[in-house]
Amino acid sequence: MTKFLPISEPSWPDAEGILVSVVVTTYNHEAYISEAIESFLMQRTNFRVEILINDDASTDDTPIILGEYEQKYPALIKVWYQNINQYSQGKKPWFHVLFPNARGKYIAICEGDDYWTDCLKLQKQVEFLEANHDFSGVFHNTAFLDEREPDLEARPWRTYECDVFNSKDIFRKTSLFHTSSYVFRSVAVNTEFLIKQNIKSNDMLLLGVISKYGKLKFLNELMSVYRKNARGVTSKWSDVEFHRDRIELNNSLNDYFDYDYNDRASSIIKYHKNQLIRLQYPVLYRVKRVLSKVLTRSNG
Repeated sequence: MTKFLPISEPSWPDAEGILVSVVVTTYNHEAYISEAIESFLMQRTNFRVEILINDDASTDDTPIILGEYEQKYPALIKVWYQNINQYSQGKKPWFHVLFPNARGKYIAICEGDDYWTDCLKLQKQVEFLEANHDFSGVFHNTAFLDEREPDLEARPWRTYECDVFNSKDIFRKTSLFHTSSYVFRSVAVNTEFLIKQNIKSNDMLLLGVISKYGKLKFLNELMSVYRKNARGVTSKWSDVEFHRDRIELNNSLNDYFDYDYNDRASSIIKYHKNQLIRLQYPVLYRVKRVLSKVLTRSNG
């Protein structure tokens, strides 16, 4: 029977190479970061893991908490403490800091205010990728916990009708998987392309890039929690910013895939453009809808 060791196990052989790099971004997560790190430390595997954390100049006690963990697990945890907030400078911690320093064959992602719930999460995902070389990433379902509605219990973030996806499935209105479920081959990452894109929806952009390298597998298990709170990036966007960013995202991915999925991309872009008209020119939007209905009836 294979023995799964805690990833913090100090007796890992020095010659044992790191197989998985867990990358984490934090900003003012003092209330959550310990729960996230403890969920990483509870992982049991038959391979070595490293935990790479970028703190984006937090102004609360997040750096202090990170320092305590880094001191306790120096061979396991590495933290970059930014003096200036990189996100506000247009830099992307995943692409500029964490991915270039990841030594693992595979990369796993979790934000500092989310956490994992299954101690064999990494083991299950890595076993799949090791056995299925035509897949570039493996994902799972996530429990959605909305702190703005504390009376509601956590619930599945998405429902899925299949378990294998490819590049065409990336072109959609919403994220296909939550970042806390991401495990993918590090060779699938085109960092040069990712850095050049001026897009905030980095999770969807990254998933598109990963999908170009191979198929995507979905495991129908709840193995992480996505905590929705007012501190999240998308929570701070205006509706106009959101739709503009999704237009840029789909334009970039459409170009990246040499317009192989142009029909799908164009449909999504059209949707977001219509939403911008609705938000910025509500009268024009209503007139456009009325005219569309009239034309539909006359053609019918």
